[in-house]
Amino acid sequence: MLVRVEAASGKATIPMPGGPISGPSAWYGKDIESSTAWIYHLSDSDLVELHGALQAVQSRGLDIAAIRRTDFPLPTLGATLDKLRGDVLRGRGFVLIRGLPVERYSMEEAAILYWGIGCYFGSAVPQNAKGHLLGHVIDLGRDPQDTSARIYQTTARQTYHVDTCDIVSLLCLQKAKSGGLSSLVSAVTIYNEMSKRRPDLAAVLFESFEADRRDEIPPGRNPYYSAPIFSWHDGLLTTQMVRRYIESARRFPDLNPLTDIQIEALDLFEKLADELCMFMEFAPGDMQFVHNHQILHDRTEFEDYPDKKRHLLRLWLCPPDGRPLPPSYEDKYNGDIEIGKRGGMYIDGATLHAPLEPV
Repeated sequence: MLVRVEAASGKATIPMPGGPISGPSAWYGKDIESSTAWIYHLSDSDLVELHGALQAVQSRGLDIAAIRRTDFPLPTLGATLDKLRGDVLRGRGFVLIRGLPVERYSMEEAAILYWGIGCYFGSAVPQNAKGHLLGHVIDLGRDPQDTSARIYQTTARQTYHVDTCDIVSLLCLQKAKSGGLSSLVSAVTIYNEMSKRRPDLAAVLFESFEADRRDEIPPGRNPYYSAPIFSWHDGLLTTQMVRRYIESARRFPDLNPLTDIQIEALDLFEKLADELCMFMEFAPGDMQFVHNHQILHDRTEFEDYPDKKRHLLRLWLCPPDGRPLPPSYEDKYNGDIEIGKRGGMYIDGATLHAPLEPV
């Protein structure tokens, strides 16, 4: 059932679900942590197929950024990856694929294997203004308070957020000495709990919030975008949230400060995220795939070893069978929300490429 609630601004009414949302996406962290249904272990036969696909790519001398699904044949594993993509997009919203033996491979070979698996989840889109299709999550000594920095370039906790793509993925190459746990939370469950406890604050998050683009500004766009945190569209709750960027957007003089009720709603959202989340510890060779429109992700603060850094590879992926997005997402997605053609940061002068070293 759909209901309409008057917005806190009093300017319009907004559509909201008329009751709690059910289904596999409405999970609680304490329950899902005790399950292993979200973990897929690569078998010996899977690894043989992956190695064969790697050799096929190497024999053709393909650049990583040019590799497509058809270039990386996985006769049996491919069907499994398609099913796992369905679990990510239409089920619980995430999966962990475990057991890629990264220690046996060079950086380039591990990146090819990861990219090839990623092709079964979607096409890579650029993650930053430099045109990086393959990202490196590693401490580069950046200041978390620097408005041109990205938190993945530091050791700080990230806080719960989503990225500008349908699916975000990570491959662990090296763990931290301590900390650096991955944390996920269901946005559907946050909404259910929020609408039960404070429906007035849940309604606030269906209004638009401006968020900082952190100096990565597409042509013709403001240095910030505007989008609601919760959207009810095509029978689905779609969520986007980066509070750090919502707050840093107030540096622009044409934006008003957040109101008291907006701050109260954001505070409750984050409190619930901390209550309802689940944690997982990555081992080298683990690959995580997360649906950005229904899951928020976070990372705990970490400490590196003296002689080696926590290092993950990252992909932003656009699947061919993603969900319809509401028109209110067009600003964040640079005017294009078409399924199979959206996501990423396209900045003038950037060349799309897949760097093998953190830069």
